[in-house]
Amino acid sequence: MARTTQKQKLFNGRDYSWMQFNGRVLEEAEDAANPLLERVKFLAITGNNLDEYVEVRQAGLMQRIEDGYREPGYDGNRPDESLAVLTGEIHRFVAAQYSCWNQLLLPELRKQGIRLLEWKELGDEARAYAQSYFQRDVDPLLTPISIDPAHPFPRVLNKALCLALLLRAKRRSSGPQVLGVVTVPRALPRFVRLPAAEGQFDYLLLQDLIAQNLAGMYRGYEVLSRAAFRVTRNSNLYFEEEEARSLLETIRVELHNRRKGDAVRLEIESRGDPEIVERLRVNFELEEDQVFRCEGPVNLSRLMFFYGNVKRPDLKFAPFTPRPLHLSRKSANIFDELRQHDVLLHHPYDSYDPVVEFIQQGAKDEAVLSMKQTLYRTSEDSPICEALIEAAATKEATLVVELMARFDEASNIRWARSMEDAGVQVFHGVVGLKTHCKLAMLVRHDEDGVTRRYCHLGTGNYNSVTARFYTDLSLLTCDPQITERVHMVFNYLTAHAEIDDYRPLLVAPLTMAESFLGLIRREQEHAQAGRPAHIVAKMNALLEPSVIEALYAASKDGVQIDLIVRGLCILRPGVKGLSDNIRVRSIVGRFLEHSRIFHFANGGNDEVYLGSADWMPRNLFERCEVVFPVRDPAARARIHDEILPAYLADTLKARLQQPDGTYVRAAKGLKEGSAFASQSFLMQLAEGKANLDAISKPSDAKPAAPKPPATKPTAKASAKKTSAAD
Repeated sequence: MARTTQKQKLFNGRDYSWMQFNGRVLEEAEDAANPLLERVKFLAITGNNLDEYVEVRQAGLMQRIEDGYREPGYDGNRPDESLAVLTGEIHRFVAAQYSCWNQLLLPELRKQGIRLLEWKELGDEARAYAQSYFQRDVDPLLTPISIDPAHPFPRVLNKALCLALLLRAKRRSSGPQVLGVVTVPRALPRFVRLPAAEGQFDYLLLQDLIAQNLAGMYRGYEVLSRAAFRVTRNSNLYFEEEEARSLLETIRVELHNRRKGDAVRLEIESRGDPEIVERLRVNFELEEDQVFRCEGPVNLSRLMFFYGNVKRPDLKFAPFTPRPLHLSRKSANIFDELRQHDVLLHHPYDSYDPVVEFIQQGAKDEAVLSMKQTLYRTSEDSPICEALIEAAATKEATLVVELMARFDEASNIRWARSMEDAGVQVFHGVVGLKTHCKLAMLVRHDEDGVTRRYCHLGTGNYNSVTARFYTDLSLLTCDPQITERVHMVFNYLTAHAEIDDYRPLLVAPLTMAESFLGLIRREQEHAQAGRPAHIVAKMNALLEPSVIEALYAASKDGVQIDLIVRGLCILRPGVKGLSDNIRVRSIVGRFLEHSRIFHFANGGNDEVYLGSADWMPRNLFERCEVVFPVRDPAARARIHDEILPAYLADTLKARLQQPDGTYVRAAKGLKEGSAFASQSFLMQLAEGKANLDAISKPSDAKPAAPKPPATKPTAKASAKKTSAAD
């Protein structure tokens, strides 16, 4: 008899919640209202998401099972039970991905003159071009292998696309069948652009081109069958940390060892001969349910190629130019501006350039005495990293870099080496904890003779590339209480020097969890006393049981709770007697919702916090994180009156979570054309094409939750707003 545990009553399954999230991304690929190439991009994103999930989360479950763990998870299921459910969900999801590609996107691409052709469809000119390309660029990179006693199965790299062949020696027509393997070169695009008529875009899969030339590579063999395949391996990093200075070398070794992870998934073309499939399955020691048959190109994440290669702007979202920051007339530089008031930036609607320029000005300004910076993820050609290198020549420059930022380790190691060589003091944070906070601090001897700290605190990474399509918030400030505590956080990161009280900052793993629980309990007390009690929290994921249980308790006492959670959420909203007053929505659209915002009505004396942390165990207990208050009246009013209300009013891109963990579109049942899209509205607002009245009047659509209580800025505060906040 199936058991129902207390956990199952309180929490939905983590893995099921993640699959629901990737399903929402797939819905964007299926949505004909999105431009065609954007839909292809969304489908590619689902492939990339699934890759990372399989090689980390699914692999982690398998590792736990092998290690003998039987402790139930959030939903009351043991690892083996969770893995069984997850594997079934992934099979169903993969089928939906290829249905989207074959039935929706491919036909529409063809209508637009964008064709993915098979060899038999090519004309003479296209074939000649393809063969010339093969001889010139492809063949020199190929190494055909046949498997026999003298040639063991080659080491197939993680997620490398390969061709598997079933061969038989021509001189022994009745002899045994031999397996052959050819690795498709990673250095080349997966799609070969072919000559075509004006305005036409014709492509051939690279593996199909290689397949047409197999006979020349396997002379003396008859090619009986072939199939493209790809193996995904366990990419979890397991190692014992030593002292911080040896951590860099440890990560370098682990990056090399990552190739040696156990196989956890085999993807292969559905037309693959059963004999090929079985030989590969046995070789990689996989169960049958770990084999995924693909009704199309293996590795859908590679479809991102079309988004960049097909020059059809009419099939993409219209270009958007972020709003620049204009300093007031009395300010000669950003430091003058910050002495008057804080600056709040909402990316990508507000340009990320002021953040980059803040660091660059600090590097060049002779009055700046020292610079400190955290770095979790960044771009390969980061202007912020270049600025720190420049600063090291004339002032104290310190970097706390996270070497264990999954899948960004190699890039971060390169920057760490370059900065150390330039004289930057490079630290790797607190041993055993990832450094995930987003902080930059400049110490400047100002013109009035006072030495001040100026800080940037953010919700996103110091990456000017992703800042164009991630929604994040930046706060630039010289508030002495905030900046003094940022200084103490850097002391914690570089010297492990703790203090008892980091207020007004919330710092993980030291004070953040306790502080959040206290803020939730305070709302509960306000509700009990009949005062305004409302929580609006926006984040990437909600997994921490203690926080969820505190939200349940607050809901029971009448606190209105609106959660905007992009991805995983195991809380069960709308359950009678448990979470009647809790609503959960997820917004998936043009931009990746990445900002973390925490609003507490506080009996009418509103408080707003921003930061780097989600309500997840890893953020609250296993990472160095910082959440910070928004104190400036104009900045706080912008969050009250513009940002949060827009998200709560969204009925086009928002999905509402049901108690069982499923999601329904908020626009369901609305009149066609009446839905309100928060991201579109915020772009129009940045371009001066909309005003705040549109939030409360999105045609016939009504907000899914009450607007958070707003503290209107005073006339003096309103006058201080920069153009970026108007």
